[in-house]
Amino acid sequence: MKVYQSNEIKNISLVGASGSGKTTLVEAMANVSGLTKRRGTVEAKNTVSDFFPVEHEYGYSVFPGVIQVEWLNKKLNIIDCPGAEDFVGGVISSIQVTDTALMLLNAQYGIEAGTQNHFKYAEKLGKPVIFLANKLDHEKANFDLVMEQLRENFGNKVVQVQYPIEVGAGFNAVIDVLLMKKYSWKEEGAEPVISEIPDEEKEKAAELHNRLVEAAAENDEALMDKYFTEGTLTEDDMRLGIRMGLIKRDIFPVFCVCGGRNMGVRRLMEFLGNVVPFVSDMPKAQTVDGIEVAPDSSAATSLFVFKTNVEPHIGEVTYFKVMSGKVKEGDDFVNKNRGTKERINQLYCVAGQNKQKVEELVAGDIGVTVKLKDTRTGNTLNGKGADFQFKEVNYPSYKYRRAIRAVNESDEEKLSEALVRMHEEDPTWVVEYSKELKQTIVYGQGEFHLRTLKWRLENNDKIQIIFEEPKIPYRETITKAARADYRHKKQSGGAGQFGEVHLIVEPYVEGMETPTSYKFGGQEFKISVRDTQTIDLPWGGKLVFINSIVGGSIDNRFMPAILKGIMEKMEEGPLTGSYARDVRVIVYDGKMHPVDSNEISFKLAGRNAFSEAFKAAGPKLLEPIYDLEVQVPSDRMGDAMSDLQNRRAIILGMSSEKGFEQLTAKVPLKELSNYSTALSAITGGRSSFTMKFASYELVPADIQDKLLKEYQAKNKNDD
Repeated sequence: MKVYQSNEIKNISLVGASGSGKTTLVEAMANVSGLTKRRGTVEAKNTVSDFFPVEHEYGYSVFPGVIQVEWLNKKLNIIDCPGAEDFVGGVISSIQVTDTALMLLNAQYGIEAGTQNHFKYAEKLGKPVIFLANKLDHEKANFDLVMEQLRENFGNKVVQVQYPIEVGAGFNAVIDVLLMKKYSWKEEGAEPVISEIPDEEKEKAAELHNRLVEAAAENDEALMDKYFTEGTLTEDDMRLGIRMGLIKRDIFPVFCVCGGRNMGVRRLMEFLGNVVPFVSDMPKAQTVDGIEVAPDSSAATSLFVFKTNVEPHIGEVTYFKVMSGKVKEGDDFVNKNRGTKERINQLYCVAGQNKQKVEELVAGDIGVTVKLKDTRTGNTLNGKGADFQFKEVNYPSYKYRRAIRAVNESDEEKLSEALVRMHEEDPTWVVEYSKELKQTIVYGQGEFHLRTLKWRLENNDKIQIIFEEPKIPYRETITKAARADYRHKKQSGGAGQFGEVHLIVEPYVEGMETPTSYKFGGQEFKISVRDTQTIDLPWGGKLVFINSIVGGSIDNRFMPAILKGIMEKMEEGPLTGSYARDVRVIVYDGKMHPVDSNEISFKLAGRNAFSEAFKAAGPKLLEPIYDLEVQVPSDRMGDAMSDLQNRRAIILGMSSEKGFEQLTAKVPLKELSNYSTALSAITGGRSSFTMKFASYELVPADIQDKLLKEYQAKNKNDD
C-alpha cells in the first residue's frame, strides 16, 4: 500500500446496535473496494473483521476490527465496532480516533438504545454522523418509521440522501436525491443499474432534493448566495456544503443499503470517498493540557495508542493513530504515560488479521506494530521534539460483577497474569482483589462481557475458572451510645500482660459536638477531652478517637496501641465481619500495671472493650445503594418497573427521551447481581442502563436478621 497524505485519508467508525449488520456490511465494502475477491459471512466464520476464536464461537464482534482500503485514490480506515453494549469500550475508543461515525440502523427496529448511546458518544467527541438504514430487504423493514424516529430523536438536521422505492422482499432500488438518479440491482447485487427517476417518483424526489440543497447551502455564505441567485447548487457545490455541515454536525445524511445482498454499498462508498471529511478537515486534537495538535506530517511525531490485542500466531499487537509527524520502522519513541522507551521495529497497515508492510505512515493515519515492551491502550508515544500527552479514553463504569477463582489453586498465579493482560486489551474488564471480601472480583459491562472473558481464559489460556456470586461489601455502624470496659490480664511466668480500658462509643455525624458527660445505668461519666483524632477510613466514613484520660490512669504512650486495637475491630465488625464506619470512641478511664503493662496488652484491651460496646450500641448493617438510570422502549416500561420494584428499588422519576422511557431509581447492589441479563430478557435486548454508587443505607430488619444468622452459621462451621 502506498503512503497517503493527511488530505487523502479518511477515518470512519462503523457503529450501531447489535444485529444491525455492521460486519456483513464491512464484507461488502471490502469486496467492492477490491480488498477481497469474495464476501465472507458471520455464519461461515470467514469475515475480515471478526477473526478471533471467541468471535467465531459466539457469532458476534468482541473487538473493533480495523479494515484499511484504497478507494477513489484515497485511503479509508474503517473500524468495525462491536454492537453489543457489553463491548462498548471498543466503540468509544474507535470513535475517539476516527473522524466520522457511520451509524447503522436495523430497518425493522429503527432507533434502539444502543443507537442512542453511540450517538451520544459521537456527540460528546464532536464527530460527524451519517445514518444508514440497513436490512431493507427484511420482511418487517419499515423505512418510513426509521425516518420518523430519526427526525424525532435528532431533529431537522437529519436529511435524506436516498429513499427506497420498496422495502421487504421486493427491495432492489433506491432514489438518490443528491444525484437525482434511480439505483437498482439484480438479485446478486453489487453493480447498480443507474437510470432516470420514474415519473411517479419525480415529485417526491424533487421535494427531498430541494431539502438537501437547502441543508447544504446553509453551511456556507457563498453557497447560500449562489442558491438564492441561481435557485439550485451543482453536485460539487452540494458535496462541499454537506462536508462542511458534517464537520459542524449541522447535517446528518441518511443512506439506504442491504449489506447482506451488496445493494447500495458502492454508492455509499462513493459518498464516503468524495464527501466525508478528510483528517485535515477536522478540528485539531487536544492534549490533556489543552494544547491543539494539528495533523501536520512535517511536525514532530506523536502517536496515540487506542487498542492492544494478543492475536493468534502473532502475540501482542498495538494499534495507533499518528497524531502528528510521520513514523517509519526503526523510529524511537518515549512513552509519555509510563516514562519508558519504545522502538517501532515493524510497521503495518491491516485488514482484520491480514497485515501488510508499509514504508511510512503520516499524520492522521492509523497503523499497527507488534511486540512493544511496555505500551498500553491510552498511552501516548512521542518522537524526538514532541512532548504531548493525549486524553485517554473515558470508559463507562461497570454494570456486572463476579468473583473469579481458578478451579486448580496451582493456576491462580497464571490466572492473575491473564486477567492483567485482558484488562490491557479491553480496559472495561476491571479486576481487583478485595481484602474486605477475600475475593478476586472482575467487573464488566454485562453477562456476555464476562462470559467472553471466561471463554478466552478456558480456551486460549487453558485455565479452568469458576464464577461465583460476589459478596456484598456491607458496612456496620451503631445507632446509640454505649459503654464497656475490659481488662486483659495474662500471667505465664516472668513478665505478664495487663491492660484495662474503659470507653464509650456513639454514632458519629459530621459536625456533632462532644458532650461533657454521659449517663449509663443511672451513673454519670464526666468527659474532659485531651486529644481528638479524626480518621478518614479507606472504606468510607470516619472514626473519631478521643482521649479523655485524666489522672494518669493510662499512660499516654499506650493510646496508639488502644487505637490500633479499635481499628483492627473496625476492619472486622462484630456483626458480620464487615468494615465498621461512622463511630466516635471516647477512652475515659482504665488501669495500668507498673511492670506488666505494655502495648499488646492495651491493644487487646481496647479491641475487646470496643467490641463489647459496639454490640450494645444498637448495631446496624448498612448496604451499598446505587443510582440507576434505565432506558427502555415504551412498550416494555411496565415490565421494567415491576422488575425494579421486586429488587427493592425506590423509583425516583420517569421521563420520555426521544422514543424511549427513562427510569431513575435507587437500588441496593445486592439486587443488581443479574440485572443486565434480566433487563435484556425483558426488553429483547433493546435497552441500556448505567449504575453509579450513591451511598450506604440501613439494611431492612428482616434482611439484617437473615445475614446475621448466615454469618453466625458460617463461623460455627468454620470453628
